[in-house]
Amino acid sequence: MKKKPVKHSAIALAILTMLYEEPMHPYRMQQLIKDRGKDEVINVTQRASLYQTINRLQREELITAHSVSRDENRPERTVYELTTGGRETMLDWMRQILSTPSAEFPEFPAAMSVLAVLTPKDARQQLERRVVALEAELKRIDGLRAQASFLPRLFLLEMELLHANCATELKWVRSVVEDLRSGKLTWNEKWLRKMAKEFSEQHDK
Repeated sequence: MKKKPVKHSAIALAILTMLYEEPMHPYRMQQLIKDRGKDEVINVTQRASLYQTINRLQREELITAHSVSRDENRPERTVYELTTGGRETMLDWMRQILSTPSAEFPEFPAAMSVLAVLTPKDARQQLERRVVALEAELKRIDGLRAQASFLPRLFLLEMELLHANCATELKWVRSVVEDLRSGKLTWNEKWLRKMAKEFSEQHDK
């Protein structure tokens, strides 16, 4: 019977790549991810999630316990290592993630899809706040890139992508705000009811 493919996630991929370097315990994995700034794209703030993922990868035989270490005045820590299957899975995940866009469902596009529940004025005000937040985030990313400018580009590609995504979203949100401000984009209850009726009639045909 063919084994089911193991579901990948950002944190699972991070664990496998950490262990690809060398055997290590979970705390060191978490610290390395943070020290290298990879926590900008990999959420390791909740240690419980890290341990849950480690347990899953161990059940799937992608990693295995290598040894137990104990530093002075610290509890025992299990050191994990990558299995042969884990290495193959890591490479498969990398190729799949890099080559194939996947359907993701972030909250912001979902909220924009039902923007009409707010009045145009309210929607504009909230998006103006988002513009301010995105401007601050873009500045923060620029600061991180400047601090790490001594590193080769290979190790900063994710920051380039974060910057590009943030800049693109900021430009788009500004355009929506401007259209709301000018009245080019607007709606009211009467118009919404009319559109709902027309849509229903078209759908029933």
